[in-house]
Amino acid sequence: MNSRSNNSPQNLLALDFGLRRIGVATGSCVTGTASPLETITAVGGEPDWTRIDHLIKEWAPDLIVLGLPYNKDGSNSEMTEVVRKFATTLKSLYPLPVEFVDERYTSVEAKTLLREQRRRGVRNKKLNKEDVDAVAAQLIAESWMNTVRLN
Repeated sequence: MNSRSNNSPQNLLALDFGLRRIGVATGSCVTGTASPLETITAVGGEPDWTRIDHLIKEWAPDLIVLGLPYNKDGSNSEMTEVVRKFATTLKSLYPLPVEFVDERYTSVEAKTLLREQRRRGVRNKKLNKEDVDAVAAQLIAESWMNTVRLN
């Protein structure tokens, strides 16, 4: 693991789970940075487990962080239980800890960030849902790392 603690992860994979798409980002707990990676297509609410398996083998994370969708008032949304079931499946397939982060507004914030990049000329292409999901996963990773740093 890293020098901060024997129990602290070095690398994480963050997922913004959706029934149609799953945004994926990587995070380095050593540097405190995260990057959007890709968006995995889900068919009929079923994730592409082959792709998830490939990413976990390729990136070898010490931790998986999932965005947990709550309603604006903090109560569970319709998707909260779906994400928890997805987490249970992840835990049964991979010997990795899975943690949750409140993902309220991550997609809105991701859209804002991508629009700002386009406005400044950093980004040329139009906004698409796949990019939004991957950046939302990046924000989930950053949120988890910021929370750990503050505690």
